Amino acid sequence: MNTLNWLTRLISHDTTSRHSNLSLIHEVAGFLEGQGLQPWLAHNADRSKANLFVTIPASDGRTDGGLIFSGHTDVVPVDGQQWHSNPFQAEVREGKLYGRGAADMKGFIASVLAAVPQMKAARLNRPLHIALSYDEEVGCLGAPVMIEELQRRGLTPEHCIVGEPTSMKMVVAHKGHHYFSCRVHGKAVHSSLTPQGVNSIEYAARLIVFINDLAGRLKEDYEQDEAFDVPFSTLGVNTIHGGTAVNIVPQLCEFSFDYRNLPHMDAAAVIEPIEAYIRNVLEPQMQTVDPACHIELRHHGAVPAMPEGDARALYELVSALVDEKTRQKVAYATEGGQFKQAGIHTVICGPGNIEQAHRPNEFIELDQLARCDAFLSKMIAAQSR
Repeated sequence: MNTLNWLTRLISHDTTSRHSNLSLIHEVAGFLEGQGLQPWLAHNADRSKANLFVTIPASDGRTDGGLIFSGHTDVVPVDGQQWHSNPFQAEVREGKLYGRGAADMKGFIASVLAAVPQMKAARLNRPLHIALSYDEEVGCLGAPVMIEELQRRGLTPEHCIVGEPTSMKMVVAHKGHHYFSCRVHGKAVHSSLTPQGVNSIEYAARLIVFINDLAGRLKEDYEQDEAFDVPFSTLGVNTIHGGTAVNIVPQLCEFSFDYRNLPHMDAAAVIEPIEAYIRNVLEPQMQTVDPACHIELRHHGAVPAMPEGDARALYELVSALVDEKTRQKVAYATEGGQFKQAGIHTVICGPGNIEQAHRPNEFIELDQLARCDAFLSKMIAAQSR
């Protein structure tokens, strides 16, 4: 199948992160087995989802080392979005292919799968690998499971290209992503007795204002990196829920926020001042009314940043095959940071525009797919010299 055929097939699998991705994984595994290859799967805990990894050996039979083409199979929900066509049925209109995941990032996966026969036919001087993951969109949960299995099997790929949509430009660094929740436990009373209660929403609001002020200090007081599209670390509250009725002082208010850090910064820059404000200012005031009042701050997880590294050979290789030679740095996070932590030199480079990701009527331009096909063809040839 060519790239358009593959992309149509991939989009038809509803791999929204809350669902299983096994139907897609099994179809791809069947194709690869039909090509005489031996893919293996690494499942999540309840085996409802799986990563897929396959190696196209070098001409001398070597399977270790080499280059990974990596992509995530899950997509974000379409709930509440106004689509002009079925999001899980690819549709081509005016030089664009529409469908959920078209840009983020089934377009890259489709191009890679279409290139498998060329990979097999080439006299590779080092192996090529394909890595498909689950649950990237909900915290890059699948890639660590796959990397652990790689290490268990004694495989040590040297390089990785993560095909997130970069308009086929080379991205050499991205920010990390930390996500937090906060639960403010106040004291509920009738609203006519307000002084006897502790208003969780009011204390949450004070903490949110503090977080917003801290976000400003991240911009003003810390070292920036002008090579990033957003050159400073960012912090923002994105959800909030609280209260039960207009005549009840609210007992509980919950909100969530995220922190996107430049590679040279860590979570301590935000956790420590927030914890200090809770411990030294807010909780003592709340507890003058009721000692049981308190605030829970939880750090739910993180996707590591991908710093620009010393991957000179990979940078030069990719730079020679793309039109735009400038090294890009981006604010969003990918599985690239996890591959980099595992000692695998990584760049981000794939078809489509990140601005289309997660939106209704997501699309990828057919020209971008053609450019990715050409890039992969040249990359395979470069591995065959």
